Amino acid sequence: MQTVYLSLLISGLMPILCAAIAKWGFKDFDNSDPRTWLSKQTGYRARANAAQANCFEAFPFFAFSVFCALSANVDIQKLSASCTVFVVARALYILFYVANKPTPRTVAWCTALASGVFNFVAAIFTMA
Repeated sequence: MQTVYLSLLISGLMPILCAAIAKWGFKDFDNSDPRTWLSKQTGYRARANAAQANCFEAFPFFAFSVFCALSANVDIQKLSASCTVFVVARALYILFYVANKPTPRTVAWCTALASGVFNFVAAIFTMA
């Protein structure tokens, strides 16, 4: 069960990591208007900011899939494995996005999505 809850915590913090990558070490960062500053960035900073947005988009689907699986009493071993896959895939997604590797990034994105879908499907079939 710890793995499941830890995966939710890590996934919820991933956007903050991306924001840190986008902003870290840049002398002209304007914290009074960070969105405008970020919108003008290029290269890895722009990609880290885009990864941040995608992490915020991916989190609700994953979190709801976990809560549905928990409420349906899905086998905790299977759920823990699925949650681990999600976290690893999303971490790779961020890495590939920042490094500008679009094909592996897409594979990581699809893998993470599949783990959330797995949680919903497992919940459906556990309740049936």
